[in-house]
Amino acid sequence: MSGHGFHVHGPHDHELEHAASGGHGHGADDAAAKGGGMSTTSKIAVCTAAIATVGAIFSYMGGATQANAGLYKNNAAIKKTEASNQWNYFQSKSTKQALAEFARDTATDDARRQGWQAKVTRYEQEKTEIQAAAKKLEDDSARWDAQSDEQMHQHHRWAQATTVLQVSIALAAIALLTKKKWLERGMYGVAVAGLAIGVLAAMHL
Repeated sequence: MSGHGFHVHGPHDHELEHAASGGHGHGADDAAAKGGGMSTTSKIAVCTAAIATVGAIFSYMGGATQANAGLYKNNAAIKKTEASNQWNYFQSKSTKQALAEFARDTATDDARRQGWQAKVTRYEQEKTEIQAAAKKLEDDSARWDAQSDEQMHQHHRWAQATTVLQVSIALAAIALLTKKKWLERGMYGVAVAGLAIGVLAAMHL
């Protein structure tokens, strides 16, 4: 163990190092190397590196969409609170209007009656403006909520794609160790499935 810590190599790391150093411990790989072609081990190693790169991008996109979903949900909550405040203000104006109407109806002379009527008219106009503002805030809140839900759905798609690609990498490691052709084919098939899910995520499906 050095002063900079230690690193434990997994079986997949050893296989990749073996391929990179030109080691050819298997007959099929030796033939490919002598013929100037790429060995099976090298092909799997290259494909694994490509899958890991795409998986890293998918993982980043998943984190970004999750962060956006949280931000949009917070915006929705803020707009909902503002709308609630507006409705409380609306209720306050309704109460004042009701009192003004009562005072108008019980006034003993025309001057006072007209004065209270002016207040009733003003409160009615203010209520209309407050109601419009409250409804707009509620619409904004609903729109932010919808965007948050969409981002969370997309996040789940990115997470699914990342997980499937990780399974493909695990199959690649096992294929490198066992030299089983069906595992290699399985790795490619699972990788294609992960890429397909990533495409669905990118298309918001």
